[in-house]
Amino acid sequence: MIYSFEPIFDSNSRVLILGSMASKKSLEKGFYYMHPRNRFWSTVSKVVGEPAPESIDDKKAWLLKHNIALMDIIYSCNRKGSLDSDIKDVVPNDISEVIKTGNIQAIYCNGRKSFETAKKAYPHIDFIYLPSTSPANAGSWNIDEWLKIRDCLRNENK
Repeated sequence: MIYSFEPIFDSNSRVLILGSMASKKSLEKGFYYMHPRNRFWSTVSKVVGEPAPESIDDKKAWLLKHNIALMDIIYSCNRKGSLDSDIKDVVPNDISEVIKTGNIQAIYCNGRKSFETAKKAYPHIDFIYLPSTSPANAGSWNIDEWLKIRDCLRNENK
């Protein structure tokens, strides 16, 4: 069994980004999206218009500074390797504390597995699918959908 990391959020969080489950490399390094070919940090950097920091503590503070909450929708699962297609025995994460504590205006799912797991676990909540930032999704990658997060972060009245 592998387990997700603690969520990153505070009362100012406006968007929640849900991954599926951390890659093997991320689990080894102890934080979200640490595989060097994953486009998550460079993508969110383009969304907020500011370079992403290097250290884990700085990344946490940077996300909060930009009102972004981050967690995985899967709390625990079995998986060999890092592919979402190999995930088995899923136990969904409880997202209610993040939603209650933050000022969450939209919930974005990083990839198909995250989106499908979220919809199954929380059918009454609207989730927005985004193309996965994983290196396994390199062939169909397009940043345009990710850039729509800007609207939610900028719109204080939404």
